Amino acid sequence: MIETNRPAAAPAEDEPDLLRDQFRQLLRYRRLIGAGIGIGLLGGVYLGISTADTYVATTDVVLRAPTDDPFNPSLAPDKAINIGSERQVALSSSIANEAAKKLGVGPSGFAALRGGLQVTNPPQTMVLRFTYTASSPKEAAQRANAMTEAYLLKRQEALDATRDKMVKGYKDQRDPIAKQLDELTKEIARMPAGAPRDAATSTKTDLQSEVGSYNTKITKLETLDMSPGRVTSAATPPSAPDGPGIPMSLALGAAVGLALGLLAAWVRLVFDPAPRSEGDVARALRAPVLGYLPRDKTGGGPLLAAGEADPRLAEEYRSVAFRLAYDSRFADRRRLLVVAPRGSSETAAAVAVNLGASFAETGKDVLLIEADLRTPVLASQLPTDAGGRPRWSQSPGGQGAGKRPAQHADTEWPDGRQLVVDAGESGTFDLIPGERVRNVARALTSPRATRLIAEADSPNSTVVVLAPPVLSYADALALVDRVDGVLVVCDPRAVHRTDLSRIRELISGAGGTVLGAVLHAPLPDEKRGRGKGGPEAGGPPPAASSAPARSAPQPIPYEVAEAEQHIPGDGTDTVALRTVRMGRR
Repeated sequence: MIETNRPAAAPAEDEPDLLRDQFRQLLRYRRLIGAGIGIGLLGGVYLGISTADTYVATTDVVLRAPTDDPFNPSLAPDKAINIGSERQVALSSSIANEAAKKLGVGPSGFAALRGGLQVTNPPQTMVLRFTYTASSPKEAAQRANAMTEAYLLKRQEALDATRDKMVKGYKDQRDPIAKQLDELTKEIARMPAGAPRDAATSTKTDLQSEVGSYNTKITKLETLDMSPGRVTSAATPPSAPDGPGIPMSLALGAAVGLALGLLAAWVRLVFDPAPRSEGDVARALRAPVLGYLPRDKTGGGPLLAAGEADPRLAEEYRSVAFRLAYDSRFADRRRLLVVAPRGSSETAAAVAVNLGASFAETGKDVLLIEADLRTPVLASQLPTDAGGRPRWSQSPGGQGAGKRPAQHADTEWPDGRQLVVDAGESGTFDLIPGERVRNVARALTSPRATRLIAEADSPNSTVVVLAPPVLSYADALALVDRVDGVLVVCDPRAVHRTDLSRIRELISGAGGTVLGAVLHAPLPDEKRGRGKGGPEAGGPPPAASSAPARSAPQPIPYEVAEAEQHIPGDGTDTVALRTVRMGRR
């Protein structure tokens, strides 16, 4: 027989499949994405309203360095002007003070006047761009031009002051030398010819040269072109507000909000301990996902899905049974242990019952063993009749079929009772109902329980065992070495990846194998955060018949349980197939 289910690592996926899977995982957090879009829309509304009366006027100024020959290509303006420093000067309070005087702005409006200005420098240019933002077009243009004029005026004053200072310095150095030259000239005129006169004449020549040098420098400074710059485009009143408008603001806000929502969903996804996809479940258990039960929109359906109006659930169970039947590991032993990770085993019980019905539909002799000896309820929730005695209990002088022994040994379960479950069109299968016992571990590991599970060794026989949650009790681990194949039933949103890895390690350590997993959506009562099956939850009663309704069986403390005490769910309670709903386990 070909093995179709391999417990190896999940097959490699191509890039488009991975992207689609990640996108589907992000869509699990619709509330975060919706909250991000809502915040973005609110921000867009605020942006549209706040910029509806905002007007921007712009002025461009080209800076010039002082020069005596503006057509000299050897003079580089970017070497003579530090554009960064000039930008800081344009934003300084001195420029704002000069503009305030021209505009007539008082001290109370000085901060607002200065705050509306923005000065930028386009790359690779000697241009300063004055951008002013105001609440009216006319005010924006006036203030932009005033700021530009104030800057040029201040720059002109600074250049003139620098030139005047340098000219004064040269004159201060020249005047003493010129006075000395005049005195020397008068003295030479009175001196007779000779060596002293020649020496004085030589000194006079040097002084004349030095005075001439200072005069040249002063003349050069006085002839410099000191223009600070020129306005290339003056500010004009803008014809429309600067804001993007309400429609564009809403579109931008929605886009930014969507990005924020996706980012928040991605962060939540990264730190989410729950499996993000079926691939995560398969990797954690190192076993395939055999099926995903469809969402139950009716608030909980019958335990047996066969014959329901919506055939999707029954077909999903048949699909899981088909995949198990073609798994060589299960086909060799035909023993299946069905468990849930922790919490409620309600869905695990439904999976065990419906897998038994699906195997019976294929003509196999199916024995369903309820090994949940803590809260056994299958007998009270399934249509059952007393069946024949199982072969393991046949012994000389034994009790009749369906009768309880007069006295119990240390291990009270299994006690020989075997019920027949009517699965409708799927046929029938046998049920060994659970029973509360004083020592669960001793009952599960007893020779009679071992012989009961060994029924699967008979030709055309299949044994399905239902155990309590594997992480809540150790009951399932006591059965793993005799059952081998384990089916994990879980809600991927209610279990952690570490829990699934721990289940795999516990089952492998006990000598068993995880055949696969069956996933299901959260139960309706779990979404509401309250129990189901009682009057408060609004759920239907656990059994409906002409007899008075029975309450769900409650655990009986082992300290007060009597050997002959009747426990609800011993097989005497029969119910209609279509009216039974899954009870809280």
